Amino acid sequence: MTDEQHVTPRLSLALTPVILTLIILGTQIFYFGVFEPHIPLAIGVALASLVGIYLGLTWEDIRAGIFKVIHVALPAVSVLIVVGMIIGTWIASGTVPTIIYYGLKTLSPEIFLPAAMVICAVVAVSLGTSWGSVGTVGLALMGIGGGFEIPMYWTAGAVVSGAFFGDKVSPLSDTTNLAPAVTGTDVFSHIKNMMATTIPAMVIAFLIYLGVGFFVIDTQSVSFEKIEGITTTLENNFDISLWALLPALVVMGLALRKLPPLPSLFVGVVVGGAFAMIAQGQSLQAVFDYANNGYSIETNITEIDSLLNRGGIQSMMWTISLVFIALAFGGALETTGCLKSIINSIKSKAKSFAGTQAAAVGTAFSTNLVAGDPYLSVALPGRMYSPVYRGMGYSTLNLSRAVEEGGTLMSPLIPWNAGGAFVISALGLGISGDNLENLLYIPLAFACWTAPLIGIFYAYVGWFSPKATDEERKEWESSNADIAKFNEHGKPVEEQVEKMNT
Repeated sequence: MTDEQHVTPRLSLALTPVILTLIILGTQIFYFGVFEPHIPLAIGVALASLVGIYLGLTWEDIRAGIFKVIHVALPAVSVLIVVGMIIGTWIASGTVPTIIYYGLKTLSPEIFLPAAMVICAVVAVSLGTSWGSVGTVGLALMGIGGGFEIPMYWTAGAVVSGAFFGDKVSPLSDTTNLAPAVTGTDVFSHIKNMMATTIPAMVIAFLIYLGVGFFVIDTQSVSFEKIEGITTTLENNFDISLWALLPALVVMGLALRKLPPLPSLFVGVVVGGAFAMIAQGQSLQAVFDYANNGYSIETNITEIDSLLNRGGIQSMMWTISLVFIALAFGGALETTGCLKSIINSIKSKAKSFAGTQAAAVGTAFSTNLVAGDPYLSVALPGRMYSPVYRGMGYSTLNLSRAVEEGGTLMSPLIPWNAGGAFVISALGLGISGDNLENLLYIPLAFACWTAPLIGIFYAYVGWFSPKATDEERKEWESSNADIAKFNEHGKPVEEQVEKMNT
């Protein structure tokens, strides 16, 4: 039985597995104080599957839908594996220690947070991957912030703001290419249209971080003896030189030559491993071990040991297993029609362009919340809302921006989402028990959540909300695109979607 052959569940039934899963998830995280969302999400897969069986689907149908969604997200899992390798080898090569060393020597506590955001944004734009930026430069910035005695959640907020915004506007990013692909626009028009929200959000975040550095964080209490101890220990354990930055420069150079992110990052692993042997005196066997199991060091300085004892493929397995289970949950919800029912309910409430724009952002965020995958959060709303925008006479550039901001930017702010799980793991936030305060990075990632709000504001006041051009209308006609018809109340009529050429 296919998705078209079974009845889409009513909203109350569709919401049942979602609400029950969120309740179990909340109990696990906030009542038991254990940040391990795996089992609650696995229970969610079972609950969604039971709904599908109740609706007449077979387990084979549900299983096929689950693995279809997992297959779509396998490139993201591949990036996780390579980023794990690159963290281990770049620590061994001295790349990460060198960035920490020079950062502590040149940056000041007052300007550190805005500088961290800008640095991560530049790296993410160059690499085309927020995860690569977070796992390399972001990790080093966590060390610098620790040296300045800045709370981890403030540094993580700045790192996430910069990295995911850089990813959002990079023409090398997979989600930046996915959003215009599913909405029928081109990538460079999509990036240009996003600047209306990107620039104000980044400026707002920059000014907030600057104000925090000067007026909120007690920079007078920074122990320069402690900073000296950290830099001296790094010098004693690594050959600190600008040459150690070579692996990072090679990766950025390959990315700028428009090589795909995955092979570019893997080249970074190879160069980092070679540099670890040449400059740091590591053996080939040790490099293999660091790439697989992560770097290991004992300096008797807690800040350095906790920061540098990480990386490797195995360190990513917690995140990868979570991603697979979250994807299975999203796949079960999509296959059983639960996700479609929820999205249709949100979509039906929109009676104007502004309402539709807010609904598209909200749908992308909701998909992120329940499905745990940024790819689904971009692709599903992008496919489902495109006919509505065409029917209203608005450019689908508005939609591609909405799903990027509700999908890509909100992904790291949901702890059990693939993006959030990676951030927590790669930055060593250790969310459990008494460390739940590190979840404060979520509201402190100002650039991520202000951009969607700015975009919704634009829609209500009519700014930066382009109508469809004659060229777009001709493209819709030539491509036989779906266009929604509306009833007298302005609501899209699902069963009356028509083709442009009819």
